[in-house]
Amino acid sequence: MMMSMEGVEGIFFDISPCEPVVRKLLTSMFALCTFASNTASAQWWCGASRIMAVWTGRIGANMAGVQDEIEVFSDEETGKDRQFVNALARGLEILRCFRPGEVYLPNTELSKRTGLPKPTISRLTHTLTKLGYLDFSPELGKYQLGSGVLALGYSLLSGMDIRKLARPGMQELAEYSQCNVALGIRDRLSMVYVESCRGSAAVTLRRDVGSRIPLANTSMGRALMCGLPQGERDFLMDHIRLRNEEQWPAIKAGLEQSFKDYQDYGFCLSAGDWEKNISAVGVPLLDTDGQKMMAFNCGGPSFLVTREMLMDDLGPRLAKLVRNLEVSMGRR
Repeated sequence: MMMSMEGVEGIFFDISPCEPVVRKLLTSMFALCTFASNTASAQWWCGASRIMAVWTGRIGANMAGVQDEIEVFSDEETGKDRQFVNALARGLEILRCFRPGEVYLPNTELSKRTGLPKPTISRLTHTLTKLGYLDFSPELGKYQLGSGVLALGYSLLSGMDIRKLARPGMQELAEYSQCNVALGIRDRLSMVYVESCRGSAAVTLRRDVGSRIPLANTSMGRALMCGLPQGERDFLMDHIRLRNEEQWPAIKAGLEQSFKDYQDYGFCLSAGDWEKNISAVGVPLLDTDGQKMMAFNCGGPSFLVTREMLMDDLGPRLAKLVRNLEVSMGRR
């Protein structure tokens, strides 16, 4: 039987007729299927005669705010910077319009998301298609990202030595905690995963390389801000405030608590601050060149990963992982 409530969708099965061994198998299978989905988060319960899986947050819920990061570059605003190529900036913003799970977009939707006139969009998408960054489907009359985008992304990832250096420790922590352990970098007001490891348990979060999460209220984003110089931190906080004026008091309080936690413990938390059913801990790290600030996180479903686990166990372990990496890079 399908169930649906505000912000919640799920499936209920009566397994009372099943033999105990079948119930156990169904429980494991349902847990695996639940967390293999691309939903924001999920939970499952099993009783003596029933099993239920509930998804909290529909697909795409975590994309809220992604469109807010699409910039509209007007000639008037950029005219003071003689080195700034407005047409190039507009073309690159078109590539940002594609969200996870969206394969094709028409020019009309690209125009809506960028705020650019449709004739301008048509010229830009034609050029990006010629260059291999977009592919056009004549049958659908829509565009999808091309192989040129993938090539650029791979070039970025392959040049990150820290990924190879960090992965063994990340996988070890993921297996120990049965949580997701990830490494990310900042892109505007978001964090993007560049490496991700998870444990072998059926019940875990599944976020892969390329996943995008907010900067302001996730453990990874907060950790990155903890590691920044004060001037850069203040600059980002100003932009976060401008983008989230109504939520700013709560966001500011969370950030300030994270700064304090990092000073006191060497890590910071986000326990339900971004998604109410996700808890995680974060630690910052300068990359191997000492130029770019990055951050790690370790987290999972809140009903499995408690605040006490983050403070007493996973936080110290993640901080130790980062210290070991700093030793490997010759910084300690």
